Amino acid sequence: MKIYGLVGPSGTGKSYKASNLANERGILYIIDDGLFIKGSKVIAGISAKKEATMVAAVRRALFMDKKHAASVKEAIEIAKPNAILILGTSVNMIHRIVDNLGLPPAEEIIRIKDVSTEEEIQAARTSRREQGKHVIPVPTLEIRKDFSGYLLHPLRILRFTEKGKNIETLEKTVMRPTYSYMGKFYIADLALESIASYNAYKVEGVYRVTKVTSISHAGGVVINMEITVSYGYRIYEIVDQIQEKIAKDIVHLTGINVLQVNVIIKNIVVEKT
Repeated sequence: MKIYGLVGPSGTGKSYKASNLANERGILYIIDDGLFIKGSKVIAGISAKKEATMVAAVRRALFMDKKHAASVKEAIEIAKPNAILILGTSVNMIHRIVDNLGLPPAEEIIRIKDVSTEEEIQAARTSRREQGKHVIPVPTLEIRKDFSGYLLHPLRILRFTEKGKNIETLEKTVMRPTYSYMGKFYIADLALESIASYNAYKVEGVYRVTKVTSISHAGGVVINMEITVSYGYRIYEIVDQIQEKIAKDIVHLTGINVLQVNVIIKNIVVEKT
């Protein structure tokens, strides 16, 4: 099974271009925003665009829910595709989807700027920014039952095949997710630091968290922490538990990728008995 990634920032027209790109590469299956798609049919999955918030949509698109991931894994095993095109906002997102679905590593990463003109990208950005419109690369009839109450309308595209001899009609769906109406949101460093501190105090042997900082990078966040521990506990076990708990909880609650959790033991306290 060959895995391809189509990467570009949110709102640059990846879903719009996905079907054409898959057709050109002879790829029958697409993974986009939590859905496993073959041609014009949704095979398995739940669309991230059904979620009420952006954070929940990111978690859905990454297949972080175990039941969701399991259903798509099963569908992939049954379909046995030769190739899958996975859509994501970054290379790291492609890697996380691959890991969560147990797929082989991506063989090729295709950038949206390599398959779309600058004018097409800007038009897609404008549509997303000003109208909150998203594209799902399947016909409206295929998903209407799952999007009751959402604004949906079909987008029909005429494509010439075999050197212009035949005309093929493609249909995609344009919709507005609930979170498109809610504006932008920002997760402050203090929120991440609070999550980190809370999880550290859950580890037996941690006497005090003296300092926590978070540093944002393009691919995720780095957490730096200084702690005081109680005498008598295995320090390496305390550090392992802190790192595991913090990384897991930040990803679970915010959808933000955790690059590193660095823990420094500043002091040891002998508690009176």
